[in-house]
Amino acid sequence: MDIDVRGPRFGAAVTALVLAVVLVTGSDLLLAWQTLCFAVGTSLGVQRTPYGWLFRTAVRPRIGPPTDVESPAPPRFAQAVGLFFGVVGLAGPALGAQWLGLAAVGCALAAAFLSAAFGYCLGCEVYLLLRRATHMSR
Repeated sequence: MDIDVRGPRFGAAVTALVLAVVLVTGSDLLLAWQTLCFAVGTSLGVQRTPYGWLFRTAVRPRIGPPTDVESPAPPRFAQAVGLFFGVVGLAGPALGAQWLGLAAVGCALAAAFLSAAFGYCLGCEVYLLLRRATHMSR
């Protein structure tokens, strides 16, 4: 079932905000929350994340039905990429590499910002490139 394209973009905006706060405050708890959200998005799909629920219940009723839909697979892959960066963001400082944690959070923030502000989902684009590459090799 396809999803409203505005949902992942809303989720990216909330994610960008959360990650910006993480960079400013250094909150491991907030980064753990965001990483959990990425894990839910990876395993269950972006529409089942807390931000997806917020979009469905509070935002979508106010902005009306979708005018465009997309496959949930690329945003789900993007959540997996976010999950990777979230885990690295948590592990870096625990392993004595504060810079690695900050860099990982910064990369995830940049990707979330691109998606929220410009509708350009880096993870989705990587997913499509990988799909093309694997289909071309067959």
